[in-house]
Amino acid sequence: MLQKFKPCFFVKSQSNRPDFPGNMTSIERGIMDKHSAFMEKLVMDGTVLATGPVQDPSGTFGFAIIFAETEDKARGLLQNDPAQQIATYSFFPLLATFNEK
Repeated sequence: MLQKFKPCFFVKSQSNRPDFPGNMTSIERGIMDKHSAFMEKLVMDGTVLATGPVQDPSGTFGFAIIFAETEDKARGLLQNDPAQQIATYSFFPLLATFNEK
């Protein structure tokens, strides 16, 4: 059944370096491995609809679509995300239509 207009947030993560991820250090690679595991848990529990890198020609960035009623709740879900050590997050409210099975 199609669920309409569930409140959620589009989250954009932008690295602190313009040449990331092409020139990741070993420390950054470890952080990103932990970040991937962190986000996978949120996808598996249904909190995050989708996440991953966006290969924008002007610079790669990460995204997530998080189901949350408020920006504070969305931020709270990511407060322990390891990637916050090397990236900044921007939150944009969005109303998503998705397939609820």
